[in-house]
Amino acid sequence: MTSPRPVVRWAVRAGAGAAALAATLAWPALAGARVSGELRGVVPPGPIAGHASVRTVGTAAAGPAGANPYSPATGHPYRHGVLPTVGRNRLMHSWASRHVAVPAASFLNLSYGGGIHGVGVTSGHEKVYLVFWGSQWGAQATNGNGDITLAGDPSGAAPYLQELFKGLGTGSERWSGVMTQYCDGVAYAAPSCPANSFHVAYPSGGALAGVWVDESSAAPDHATGNQLGAEAINAAHHFGNNTKASNRDAQYAIISPTGTHPDGFNTPNGGFCAWHDDTADPNLPAGPVSSPLDVAFTNLPYVTDLGPACGENFVNGGTQGVLDGFSIVTGHEYAETITDQLPAFGWTNTFTFAENGDLCAWNPPGTAGGTNDLALPTGTFAMQSTWANDSAGGSCAFSHRVVTNNWVLNGGFETGSLANWKARGAAAITKSGAHSGHFAARLGSSKPTAGNSSIAQTFTARGSQLSFWYNGKCPDTAASSWVRAVLTDHTAHTSVTVLARTCTANAGWQQVSRAVVVGHSYSLTVVSHDDDDTVHPDGNVTLVDDVVDT
Repeated sequence: MTSPRPVVRWAVRAGAGAAALAATLAWPALAGARVSGELRGVVPPGPIAGHASVRTVGTAAAGPAGANPYSPATGHPYRHGVLPTVGRNRLMHSWASRHVAVPAASFLNLSYGGGIHGVGVTSGHEKVYLVFWGSQWGAQATNGNGDITLAGDPSGAAPYLQELFKGLGTGSERWSGVMTQYCDGVAYAAPSCPANSFHVAYPSGGALAGVWVDESSAAPDHATGNQLGAEAINAAHHFGNNTKASNRDAQYAIISPTGTHPDGFNTPNGGFCAWHDDTADPNLPAGPVSSPLDVAFTNLPYVTDLGPACGENFVNGGTQGVLDGFSIVTGHEYAETITDQLPAFGWTNTFTFAENGDLCAWNPPGTAGGTNDLALPTGTFAMQSTWANDSAGGSCAFSHRVVTNNWVLNGGFETGSLANWKARGAAAITKSGAHSGHFAARLGSSKPTAGNSSIAQTFTARGSQLSFWYNGKCPDTAASSWVRAVLTDHTAHTSVTVLARTCTANAGWQQVSRAVVVGHSYSLTVVSHDDDDTVHPDGNVTLVDDVVDT
């Protein structure tokens, strides 16, 4: 297809400020491949004040991938989120410690790249498709777990990976929670996400969407990046994902058979275990793949061919750890794809170009932010930690609470205003008695007020459940003063009363929930009515808070 973005996409992502800081931090290779090919015309304006003396940080690994001569991405700008071999990673760190001064802690945090065609992260339920490419995989069978097994899979990677992606998002695991802090729908270079942004989804119930063993022909011995991308397009069509919408939250792991060398894997100059990209990347060796689709894909070689260099026994000893590398490497690329789906317009570090997996690659087991076993209902898998902006000011994290999407704007009223709501009557913000946070909406007044006070918002449901909390302080009876809530489905042309007329004085906070249909347009209206009763001089007041669609 014709690329939707120019070759200067890193210039868009990094900008002149990054080039300036790179010069200040002694990243001399920025005069090389990435600048000449992708940062042309960006003239470093000179040193940035305040960065003359910064300490080296090991997790930065290399500064920009193209800056470190040992990086497998040097000269290969399409290798996004490339995971170097363990030995190559040590060389990168050693070089960086002698040549690159990189700031610590929060300066390594990720920021948003603005998205491209509305895509920055995987904000819907993750759909991972495992594509075992080539006739070399041999005869197929099915094991007791319903997983496809393959005669040409000496390490047993196929069922192992299927169980990994079946297990993610189950058993209350929180490794996936780390990624949910990142989002779409925020400003370029934003370092964090408000609650009403489009967060990376938690893969509830599992992330595996399909498995295809494409044995129509042999996989190339030395597949190019374009051939890998073309196979991802083939897989999209195989699974019936023929539109932009059906690929919005999809990623395709192109798994090459043992003994092959996709993009130079397991060759003297390879130095990597895997990388990810999208098929419309103009930096692919022969340009973007010719297709109207743009899909996210991972080059996943048969990593056990490199043994300990790609993680074999990195966490577990003996036969238990033979497949450690497969889950570490695959998890690395999966985590980077859902936070930077079409590189590099999702979440990366502006100055190092690193993604969330890169900053924590090959951290030793048993350490804070290290590589450890993740216990899932489907088995135990060695996994690396990933970068968390909100953890201790920025650090590698193996577990994190799940941040859920709220498609109702300002549903917690934490803007300190009724922004995004249509307010009528005596509707205002209160700083007292919120259900959570600091603010709530207040409908009505402590003094008698004739008529209705209300708030309303129209939204498109992205989750399947709408809920809100209310706290009524009604001194009367429901016959004269009350609170009521109505949910209107504009798509189906129906309305339902989700909270019938209610008058309670001291019941405290109560929750109201209602199932909604994803994609439908809704309006929620909450009304507090007061009859201006002079016999009961107290007015009817209702607090509303935490309106969420999840």
